[in-house]
Amino acid sequence: MNLLRKLSVVAVLSLGASGLSGCAGVAFAGPGAIGFTSLYTNTTGNQFVNEQTKLGSKSGEGCVTSILGLVTTGDAGVSETARKANINRVTHIDYRFENILGLYAKYCAVVYGD
Repeated sequence: MNLLRKLSVVAVLSLGASGLSGCAGVAFAGPGAIGFTSLYTNTTGNQFVNEQTKLGSKSGEGCVTSILGLVTTGDAGVSETARKANINRVTHIDYRFENILGLYAKYCAVVYGD
């Protein structure tokens, strides 16, 4: 019985540790989350919305942060970010993703347009 109890404790601790590893990064497993299971991630990317080569005269940024994947706050939605920056026509979107040890993660969308 003592061995069974020890194995149960080890199983619970292992499951808990694996469940917490990288949780903040998993919260943003999207376009910018390449390498979200690493110790440190800092990636950027972009997306053209139309054929226009100019970024636009205005820009706005919206970010979402996560701690352990348990508490996530913010708004990185393109339409809300564009509205706050008075952008009527989005031409380009940049995004940034940062993850530190799976404990803290931040995803930001930068919207450009006129």
